[in-house]
Amino acid sequence: MNLSRSSAARPQHVVSESGVLRWLSANGSHPPARIVDADDRMPASEAYRLVSRGTGLLWHGDFHNARQLLSAVSRRLQRNRRTGSSAAESFRLHRQQQARRARALALVLVRLDPGHALNLRRAPDVRTACQEAYGPADTPYVVPLRELLGVIGAGEWRRKGVPVPALGARIHPHYGVFAPTRSEYVDLVAESPMPPAELAFDIGTGTGVLAAVLARRGVERVVATDISARAVRCAEDNAGRLGLAGRIEPLQADLFPPGRAELVVCNPPWLPAKPHSMLDHAVYDPGSRMLLEFLAGVPKHLKPGGEAWLILSDLAERLGLRTRADLFTAISGSGLRVVGRSEARPSHPKAEDPTDPLHAARAAEVTTLWRLAPVGDDTIRT
Repeated sequence: MNLSRSSAARPQHVVSESGVLRWLSANGSHPPARIVDADDRMPASEAYRLVSRGTGLLWHGDFHNARQLLSAVSRRLQRNRRTGSSAAESFRLHRQQQARRARALALVLVRLDPGHALNLRRAPDVRTACQEAYGPADTPYVVPLRELLGVIGAGEWRRKGVPVPALGARIHPHYGVFAPTRSEYVDLVAESPMPPAELAFDIGTGTGVLAAVLARRGVERVVATDISARAVRCAEDNAGRLGLAGRIEPLQADLFPPGRAELVVCNPPWLPAKPHSMLDHAVYDPGSRMLLEFLAGVPKHLKPGGEAWLILSDLAERLGLRTRADLFTAISGSGLRVVGRSEARPSHPKAEDPTDPLHAARAAEVTTLWRLAPVGDDTIRT
């Protein structure tokens, strides 16, 4: 199997009642030690019992029935959700429950044949979506059904795009790259007072949406970095679709490109916690590594009179994972000062969902664009 386009996908062999097959998961799911065959005759209660014990189920029945089975098992796994005595404890329990649920659901498996052919009754044509996510496949492989459903959904998003009002256009996310479905952080970058800038850096660009906003606002050249090769390809694709290929330069790098710019923008992961999947890396940042390294490094990458824009939700503060004092200490300790700020309230559905275990924190969440400048740079700013 050729997996050159997906360094996160590490194939291994798994043994099932049907024989030895390759295991594939771009999300980092581990192959189960034991796999049994399953089909339409298996009740959800039995499936739940088996996956709860770590047994994989290789599905041979109807595709739609497999989805229904997965949903039924998921509902059982969500029963008896626990909440803690504090916001931080509730968050910790929530993440533990999410991780257990993800591990169990990753045990409902399907086989794909060479060329990404899914040969189950009533199965959709997944070849294009899998080609985009995994690259070429010349041997059969086994993949978690839940991951395959994500691949199918990502293929639709990539084809249709996500509308971004601040751009008046659509951004087309690739599989494994966080989609800009929340508008507040994009709107903050589109509306905040901007210093004159011929060159800007967009650190952790993802789909390239913020780089595109900066280019549309008049920045002549935007270097958009990301540690993920998938994200770099995605940003290149979107820059081309928007007619900005000559002004946006996606670059694979851990944080900063060489040189200095008048404007350096970063929307780091907001929560200092461990990611459990590839997409989680856009939200969870253990120890606030990216946030702290961005702040520490940005003075060396700003031209005189330049600004750094840090876009950050206060959800971590409301969950007791970080304090406002911690943030201010990191800013001042990096030789930076706040020269302005803009705020936005969330508009995503979870902020209005009282059944969400973190609803109180999400409903009060505020996203802030912090305008930062080096201490001692007295250039007048408005």
